[in-house]
Amino acid sequence: MKHVLSVSLGSSVRDGSHEVEMLGERILLERRGTDGSLKRFGEMLVGNDGKVNCLTIGGTNLGLYCAGRYYPFREISRLADAVNTTPVVDGSGVKGTLERRTIGWLQERGIVDFRSAKVLLTCGIDRFGLAETLDEMGAHVYYGDTMFILGLPWALPTLHSLQLVGKTLLPIVTRLPFKWVYPTGGKQDAIVPKYQRYYEWADVIAGDFHYIRRHMPDDLGGKVILTNTTTDDDVAQLRRRGVRLLITSTPVIGDRTFATNVLQGAFVCLLGRNPEDIRPEDYLRVADEIGWQPTVRSLDESAEGEPSE
Repeated sequence: MKHVLSVSLGSSVRDGSHEVEMLGERILLERRGTDGSLKRFGEMLVGNDGKVNCLTIGGTNLGLYCAGRYYPFREISRLADAVNTTPVVDGSGVKGTLERRTIGWLQERGIVDFRSAKVLLTCGIDRFGLAETLDEMGAHVYYGDTMFILGLPWALPTLHSLQLVGKTLLPIVTRLPFKWVYPTGGKQDAIVPKYQRYYEWADVIAGDFHYIRRHMPDDLGGKVILTNTTTDDDVAQLRRRGVRLLITSTPVIGDRTFATNVLQGAFVCLLGRNPEDIRPEDYLRVADEIGWQPTVRSLDESAEGEPSE
């Protein structure tokens, strides 16, 4: 059996493991949180080097792409570089492929019309492929990077402005302590309502779920949430706030939709190649072979909340 271990800077409360079968291969998908401890994070990576088939990074990124350039997070990359044998991925291979495809999939089926949708993308630099695809579809998008990362009271109105901010700030931001950039450990569970006018304006709220939840208001009536990792508790919180649809680009496994880093780890196992040798079309081919499709859940009070696709 193949073993994918996700080492996360997030809360250990969200830990879990599930066995799945993909293309005839049994794979154990496991997630372990370090409650924001970089020391434990590094120790867990090195301690499992050579013991699992793929290590994945959760609650953080190895780096970020913006307008064709890659900016590594110095603090995180240094810890990952201590792993000598086992492949290490952070989900970027899946974010850049399946999240793009998710938009087209939803548009083709009439689930969301992005040509007229108003979208709040909490952090476009974290999901630059998604940002580009939404722009190509003609969606009206506000990019929340200035709010959710920098704490400023206004969002970016165009993809061009996102690119300019990314090129200017990423060389600086990626050298800062990661906890300044992204909620880690127990901070991921805190909800401090903020930026309400942007939440109210949007038809679709998209991006990393920790960013979405961090400042979400009590009322999200009729909204569509397009995100990644969610648990049963997350779904319950969204339902109480009146969310209409919850869409994730990864399938439900057990009681959660596992993160993109875990799914990329599984794909690396199936392909049997080093991540640097895997092309975007390789990930898409495996996704087609396993019958991938996004998970769409109706959260209306009258519905049971089970996947509708």
